[in-house]
Amino acid sequence: MEQRFTFDGVASLYNTSRPAYPDALFADIVAFCGLETKDEILEIGCGTGQATEGFARCGFSVLALDPGAELIAVARERLAGFPQVRFQQTTFEAWPDEPGNFKLMVAAQSFHWVSPELRFAKTAALLAPGGALAIFGNVPMTPEQPLAGRFAAIYARCAPQLAGPPVEAWYLPEGPFSEELRRSDNFETPVHHCYRWSRLHTARSYTDLLRTLSSYRLLAENQREALLSELADAISAQDGEFELHYETHLYLAGRASAA
Repeated sequence: MEQRFTFDGVASLYNTSRPAYPDALFADIVAFCGLETKDEILEIGCGTGQATEGFARCGFSVLALDPGAELIAVARERLAGFPQVRFQQTTFEAWPDEPGNFKLMVAAQSFHWVSPELRFAKTAALLAPGGALAIFGNVPMTPEQPLAGRFAAIYARCAPQLAGPPVEAWYLPEGPFSEELRRSDNFETPVHHCYRWSRLHTARSYTDLLRTLSSYRLLAENQREALLSELADAISAQDGEFELHYETHLYLAGRASAA
């Protein structure tokens, strides 16, 4: 199974555990694109609809794509009150459409799964003239000490392959995506926004979140459970909760006139 298809097995947990996105992010996207309610948005990899809901609440029509049947089922239920939102079960790579239809294309925490050969060429081809691409992702920061040191020792012992930067680091300004977008001939020079916020986690909420991450889903069950048990114990030993700081990075780029 491809790594990006592992989320479907934990759709309900994904829906309740994954964080949403800052309200200011949606306002900045709308302002950048000059969106009107008549404009349709295409979302790549909607998951259970965390970002979809943000656009729906702003009154926009969204066509949301995702390969996961269970993820889409949960998203449909979550967004049942927004008839202007439609879903289609497919990968972005396999999805066909007439070019030039969308004023905005978005990918929340999903663009790193799209084939590098198609990431920019296909999105640009599907955008209307004057359209834009919005890519964003939540990046968790390293917990504060002493928990960070305890976590590092646990990973070194239980899952050393996960001890490096998280996959979300792909969205950092110094990560690979930012440079790929700047070098693309399909889009104009991107605009970057960063939103800083935090979330209080208990041992349960944090390990539930980790259970939805593809790198943890791919661990052998006994290894995963041993790792999560030790992480939970470390949190419980620190008053049972901790504040995890996040950065949400947003990249906005208009379609190049020659694309």
